[in-house]
This record gives sequence, structure tokens and C-alpha cells, in this order.
Amino acid sequence: MIGHGATEGAVLGGTCINVGCVPSKRLITVSTFLEELRKRRYSGLRYEIGKIEYGKIVAEKDKLVDELRGQKYTDVLGALENITFMDKLGRFEDANTIIAGKKEVHSKNTLIATGARASVPKIKGIEKARYLTNEEALSMKELPESLIVVGGRALGLEFTQLFARLGVRVTLLQRSNRIIPNWEPEIGNYMTEYMDEDGIKIVTSAELVSIDSGKRSTSITARVNGKEQVFEAQEILFATGRTANIEELNLNSAGVKLNERNFIKVDKGLKTTAGNIYAAGDVTGEPMLETLAAKEGNIATSNIFEKANKTINLNEVPSAIFTYPEAAMVGMTEEQVIKNKIRCSCSPLELRFVAKSAIIGDTRGLVKIVIDHKTKKILGVHILAPHAAELIHEGALAVKFGLTIDDLIDTVHVFPTLSESLKLAAMAFYQDISKLSCCTV
Repeated sequence: MIGHGATEGAVLGGTCINVGCVPSKRLITVSTFLEELRKRRYSGLRYEIGKIEYGKIVAEKDKLVDELRGQKYTDVLGALENITFMDKLGRFEDANTIIAGKKEVHSKNTLIATGARASVPKIKGIEKARYLTNEEALSMKELPESLIVVGGRALGLEFTQLFARLGVRVTLLQRSNRIIPNWEPEIGNYMTEYMDEDGIKIVTSAELVSIDSGKRSTSITARVNGKEQVFEAQEILFATGRTANIEELNLNSAGVKLNERNFIKVDKGLKTTAGNIYAAGDVTGEPMLETLAAKEGNIATSNIFEKANKTINLNEVPSAIFTYPEAAMVGMTEEQVIKNKIRCSCSPLELRFVAKSAIIGDTRGLVKIVIDHKTKKILGVHILAPHAAELIHEGALAVKFGLTIDDLIDTVHVFPTLSESLKLAAMAFYQDISKLSCCTV
């Protein structure tokens, strides 16, 4: 195992533990708790909000990252048998030889899992501009007064809401005509409404033109619906996608080719164009999810050592956006189903019809189930709700095993729970949910 060590590349553990899931969700949790205090949802409680000591929040986040890196990576790696870890940058000499530092490593098979990093758009002035990516944003010791986030997909939305709830004045610029354009429109529309309530300014159909940094601020010029506008803030954060970590690998020498988006090209079994070299995780492109990367690594190694011929169905893989309310989805959208020439039916259920939402005092959100009209088979589940990332797994099982809405309806759910929303959304295909009692069969 050849790793890009702290002195030469990414720290052991990669994106998720160091500059992705763990630190960002910790800060999101803190900002969500602060927002709960501000909302004062329960009249019988006394709420007091003191001064935000952001430096301490970041220090606690860094401590958590260090602890989990030790527990989940350093300690685990040390306990594995038959593993030699070399803390060096590696590059291919040929398909069977890797140069790690000054040492040659020969292998019959190789698995590339070098991940990806933030991609910054090539616009006028970018070479001299001052800006942040997710890595720098998570490392700031002080909060800026104002922030422009470029990118309205998962990463951009999470950082937008995170900093807005910590008191930063945030503007989000999105190139398409709505945020999260690859999700169900209802999810994006509701989320836009909720972020507007948080005081976040969302500008869609914004095509970047140029960027310019001054001593105290940076400005971005964008063409919005055909007219140029200038947006200025103390800091600019680019959340505009990822690019593969491949530049140092010398892939040509190994016969490994890239796809049209400059990620490593793999087949369904994760084999590259070099027959003895496999690739897994973010270095192969979208979707970039930590658990998916782990699954792909498992499949690749099974195919290498056991000739298992395993593949992965990306349609069964759930994904989530950790705003609050959270968003989560699995399977196909209504638009994708129609493109596949399947006659579909959809049932959007507003969360206000779920008793638990009234109990917790947060009725924002909806659940939308997409089904095959003829067979009632569940093709997609889309959720915007508190804890949607926890709720989506029932939908993932439904999509994975070809369940129908009748299977969900026939399953007894605990009352009162938010997970009842999936059963109620399934029942909404047949009847008016507003006329049902709480505990329905």
C-alpha cells in the first residue's frame, strides 16, 4: 500500500476524514444547534446565545478529526496483516512497476484509489485571485463578514447554510436555473425557499465571467440572464466540482486511459484499460461518496483476487445533502424515468401531514416516491426533511430489492416517527392522506 503522506500529499484517510464528511458535518452540527437556539421553537424554554468563539469550535473539530483518523485509519492499518504501508508518492514505471520515492515496487495487480480534489473554474483573473476551496474553508480560524459561494449542488449548499447560520452574510451563485439541478425540482424549490428564510441570497443562471481580488475583498462578475452583475464579498468559496488526483501517477506508462471528464476510465467491474490495474472511488468520477468508494474498493479487490466478476448498480446507491432540513435520494427521478420510456406515477407528500413533524415543531419538507405506473414498483425515493439522510435507507432497500408501494404500506411503522412519511407517501397513491387518522393500518 502506497500512500500520499502528510509531507508529500493528502493525509492518511483521504478527503472524508480530513477535509470532507467528518469536519464539515461537525461544523454543520454546531451551526444547526445555534439555529435551533435562534428559532426558539418551544415557548416554555429560556434561550440564551452568547458570543460565538469560532476558534474553539474549529479546535474541537480538529481534535475530532485527529482522533477519528487515529481510530479508523492509523490503528486499523496497523492491525492488518500482510500490509506494507509506504508513506511516499507513487508513480507508474509500467503496468507492473511503481516507483515509490526511490524504491521500485513490483505488482501483478494494482488498485488506484487516489481520490479527487476541488476543481476551480478557469475564468479571467483566477490566477491572481484570492479564494477558498472546501479545504481552506474548513481551516479558517475566524469567520468572514461576508462570503460568496460559487456552486449550488451538495457541497455548495452545505457550506452556504453552515456559514450563514454562524452569522456570515452569504450569497450563492449557481450556473443552472435552479439549485441541485439533477435532483427532483420540488426538493430544490423547497430548499431555496428555506434558505431564503435564513437570509441567504441565491442567484441562479449565473455564468461566471471574471474574478478580481482587492486588499479586503474579492469580486466576481457574472452574467445573470444575459446581464453582467458584480458580486463582492470578503471571501469567495468555490464549490464547483472535483478533479481527479492523477497528475503524478504517470498513467500513460501503465496504459491507463481517462474518460471524457478526465477521470480514470473503468468498466463495470472497476477494471481500467490496463487489464491488471483497477481503480475505485473519487478518482473514477461521479458519484463521489465515501461509502460508495469503500464498496467499490471491496468489489475491485474481490474481482482481482477471487475473479468474482462483481459489479455495482449505482441506481441503488443513496446520497444526501446535509443542510437542515436534510435532503436525500435514491434511484431515479421522475425525469429520468420518463427518459427511459417508462410510464410513471409520482406521489409528493408534504411533511406537514406526518404527525411527528408537528410534534418536533418542524413541518418543513416533503417525500416524493416515483413508481412504475403499471407494476407499482418503486423506482425512486426523494426526501427533504429533518434527518432525511437517516430515513432514505428504507427507500434504498425498496429500490434495491424491487419493492412496491404496497410492500411499504403493508409494513408496520412505529408511531410517531418521521419514517412513517414513506408509508404515508405510498398510501397517497390511493387516498387523501389529510383524511386519515394518526395511526393508520
